[in-house]
Amino acid sequence: MRLVIHTDGAARGNPGPAGAGALLVDADDGRVVAEIAEFLGRATNNVAEWTAVELALERALTEGATHVDLRMDSQLVARQIIGMYRVKHPDLQPIHRRVMAMLGRFEGYTVGHVPRERNKEADRLSNVAIDGPGG
Repeated sequence: MRLVIHTDGAARGNPGPAGAGALLVDADDGRVVAEIAEFLGRATNNVAEWTAVELALERALTEGATHVDLRMDSQLVARQIIGMYRVKHPDLQPIHRRVMAMLGRFEGYTVGHVPRERNKEADRLSNVAIDGPGG
C-alpha cells in the first residue's frame, strides 16, 4: 500500500502550546486512512513539524504501508529529511534519527514541499490538537 501523507506542526509562540497534525491517504483510491491530531504540550514549531512526521510514519507502518509520499509545507524539514540541510539543533537530532530509521523500513519514499494552501488539512489537524482537550 502506498500512502500520501500530509504533515504539519504548529506552535503558538515559539516555544508555546504545540500540536502535530497529519492526514494519511491511500494513493490508489484517495481514501483517508488516518487523521492525526496530537497535543504536544510546550514545544517549538520545528519540534512540532518533526513530531508530526514521526507520528505519521509510525501510523503508516501500523497500517502496513510499503511506500510513503511525505508532503509538508515546511521547506526546512523537507530539506533536512532529504539531506540537503543538516539537523543541527540537539532537540531535533533524536527525532531526526527516529524518522530516518522509520523511513528505512519502507520499500520506498518520497519527500516533497507543498505550498501552505495545499496542506490545509494537516494544518487544521495541528491546530485542532492545540485547541482540543488538554490544549
